[in-house]
Amino acid sequence: MRQALHEITIRTRGRGFYEITDEVGGWISENRFQNGLLTLHLRHTSASLLIQENADPDVRRDLEKFFSRLAPDGDPMFIHTTEGEDDMPAHVRTALTAVNLSIPIGQGRMTLGTWQGIYVWEHRRAPHSRHVVAHFIGD
Repeated sequence: MRQALHEITIRTRGRGFYEITDEVGGWISENRFQNGLLTLHLRHTSASLLIQENADPDVRRDLEKFFSRLAPDGDPMFIHTTEGEDDMPAHVRTALTAVNLSIPIGQGRMTLGTWQGIYVWEHRRAPHSRHVVAHFIGD
């Protein structure tokens, strides 16, 4: 049984989706992990991790439009605006999505579906550095 820990830094350019599938897969390959469980954890409260379709960019655009309607910037309902009008909407978006993912590893590869990719979803309008901790346990 092996365990390994790794941190990936993603520099965002503001709100949007940033695919990290290849970077995560590269770490799996470099370490020759064969079978086990990969856990990804995003160390932030105003961004999310998700597995989503990576073939058609319209899916990501539609998700962004939907969440913009669900938690709009500058909504007067929000009291928490310490870092601007997108502050609390970013926290709401994160609360409705996830900061942790578990992905089985089989035969040295992530068991993602054909059209699945791993994304950091930046919910803030300004650029940020986001940190994803990857933990593998298995052989």
